[in-house]
Amino acid sequence: MRATRGRVVQVFVSVPSTRVATQIARALLEARLCACAQTLGPIRSHYRWQGKVESAREWLLLIKTRTARLAKLEATIRRLHPYDVPEILALPVERGHARYLEWLQKECG
Repeated sequence: MRATRGRVVQVFVSVPSTRVATQIARALLEARLCACAQTLGPIRSHYRWQGKVESAREWLLLIKTRTARLAKLEATIRRLHPYDVPEILALPVERGHARYLEWLQKECG
């Protein structure tokens, strides 16, 4: 395992459908803004929105990228995402398999 020193993040993005997940993932990959995007789901999300407690069926994108690519990655997601306020959360990767991290760095341009 190798430390990443904050250079790698995993981004969480909830989306309303597999179609939207695929559209966002492909756009990010084609622009080399991420090395990998995985779709999980369906999931059930519970949240407060405009003063009400809501629940929705969603899918979750797990996106692996370099910290240096975050601004462009977020701009692309915001452009393609149908929600007014999309969930875009980036969590730092503290450690990872050295060869995987090398591959990730290479694929993110």
